[in-house]
Amino acid sequence: MRVTAPFLTRLGRLAATAALVLATLLAAQPARAAADASALVNLGKSQSGDDFLTPEQAFQVDARATAPDRVEVIYSVAKGYYLYRNKLKFSTAANDRAALGAPSLPEGESKTDEFFGTQQVYHHDFVAQLPVSRAGATALTLPVKLTWQGCAEAGLCFPPQSRVFEIRLPAGTASAAAGPAPGAGASYESEQDWLANLIRHGNLLWMAGAFFLSGLGLAFTPCVLPMVPIVSGIIAGHGANLTRLKGFLLSLAYVLGMALTYTAAGVAFAAAGQQAQTLFQQPWIIALFAALFIAMAFSMFGFYTVQMPSFVQSRLADLSNRQRAGSYAGVAAMGALSALIVTTCVGPALVAALSVIGQSGEMLRGGIALFAMAMGMGTPLLVVGASAGQLLPRAGAWMDTVKQVFGALMLAVAAWMVARIVPERLGLVLWSLPLIALAIVLLRAALRSGLARLAVRTAGVAAAAYALALVVGSVRGATDPLAPWVRPAPQVEVPFITVKSVAELAHEVQAAQAAGRPVMLDFYADWCVSCKEMEKYTFPDPAVRSALSQAVLLRADVTANDEQDQALLKQFGIFGPPTIAFYGADGQERSHFRVVGFMKAAEFAPLAAKALGSLAETPAVAAR
Repeated sequence: MRVTAPFLTRLGRLAATAALVLATLLAAQPARAAADASALVNLGKSQSGDDFLTPEQAFQVDARATAPDRVEVIYSVAKGYYLYRNKLKFSTAANDRAALGAPSLPEGESKTDEFFGTQQVYHHDFVAQLPVSRAGATALTLPVKLTWQGCAEAGLCFPPQSRVFEIRLPAGTASAAAGPAPGAGASYESEQDWLANLIRHGNLLWMAGAFFLSGLGLAFTPCVLPMVPIVSGIIAGHGANLTRLKGFLLSLAYVLGMALTYTAAGVAFAAAGQQAQTLFQQPWIIALFAALFIAMAFSMFGFYTVQMPSFVQSRLADLSNRQRAGSYAGVAAMGALSALIVTTCVGPALVAALSVIGQSGEMLRGGIALFAMAMGMGTPLLVVGASAGQLLPRAGAWMDTVKQVFGALMLAVAAWMVARIVPERLGLVLWSLPLIALAIVLLRAALRSGLARLAVRTAGVAAAAYALALVVGSVRGATDPLAPWVRPAPQVEVPFITVKSVAELAHEVQAAQAAGRPVMLDFYADWCVSCKEMEKYTFPDPAVRSALSQAVLLRADVTANDEQDQALLKQFGIFGPPTIAFYGADGQERSHFRVVGFMKAAEFAPLAAKALGSLAETPAVAAR
């Protein structure tokens, strides 16, 4: 076959074209493979759930010391994820200075797993308590290794996670046992601990309801009852223009002023780590507020009139009803003042809210709890306001008498405040002053009254006689304003040993431990009404004395609220008295048994006996 030049030319062109196509295909293959791999990765991502959180995001863990012998571990669980209870591990390197005890964990939720069966899991935030036994009392840093494991509800499970926390334990008492002693409270949960857990993990509505009921209970204590004459006096001062609706709105303004101030102050103090109660219990502050109520009383007696400057009144009159516009703001301000000075009781609900805010930073939920409690405290005041418009007379000289009667009640509030910081015998004389004022008001009214003259005169004479009995009782040595004619029986002296500092407390606890004796520590203050109730009604009770017979009784008197007092309160995370702590014979505090607020002898005796290790747990105590 003869090959011509044109043929060769076409063949060369064809070969070049084939080579170019082949080279192009070979060059494109890696890019296509990379694209296919990228698509496969992206497909894998979309199928495995690209929106899953990392383990660090799903489960946030923090640990801190809350006492010299206690570590608190806080677990934050993201929505849609859960932690296994039996996968939580706590350990520390072996050393001769400190060791961890058995952890205290809240109950989890039951979850049935196809492969592992029924498991206890946590879907929400929770807190674990770790007791620490110590060989010495000096401050130390303890490395604590925490391990946890959890899953996502969507089906993804994470491998176990671990982290070592360097926990700084403050100076405290030495303890011999790692963890609670047998029967030392593992199954007992104090009211304040239950409420604290409710704030952290409970349903928001249930939490608000529980704290509202706690506040309602506080409303009928000696710490809150003085607010009733304040509200009644404010309402009575509006005279014949008062209606049922306006009475309710005035009391609502007072209660809201009180509740908002109580909440804001509680959140601020707890966040700052200070004792909200003790700050406003300095004698000079109490005297200042008492002077304010005395000034209000003399205004109601008609010695002078407190009102706005005329130019302010004119402005308000142009805008709306002057009296109504000015009164609500003034009533709310009085409620705010009352929140700071009158509501001085420390109860489990207040301690729970403040401790959760201070330790976990749960300001929103803690603030809601405080507000609900304050509204519960103010509910009886709303009832007073709603009914006052119908109970009080509408016109005539009687309105002046009613106003002056509430002026005497204002004096009684001032006497109640000052009586907490003066000797009891002088307190009786102070209580006589509002009764003398009431007697004068009623006897003057009897001269002007008609049909009720005899009743008013009788009431005035009774008030005068009671005032005289108080003065005479004070001279004879009486101390109870409710029974001034009775000479007080010899008070059963409880042999307390006073401790002033953390060092003194540590020394006394160590001495008791060396002697093999348990310890009861009572935080007390002269201005604390519930402290005096414990001292008068609870501690002298025979059953209580029997339960405490083998214990060393210590008292931390924090009346002065100086630096040493504040250091003691801070050491225990206490917001104010009365608070009672128990130590076993091993020198370790039984923190589950702390008592906050007044407790009757019938409840306190079995609780103290069990906390001090002299009584087996009973259903009644465990169910409290």
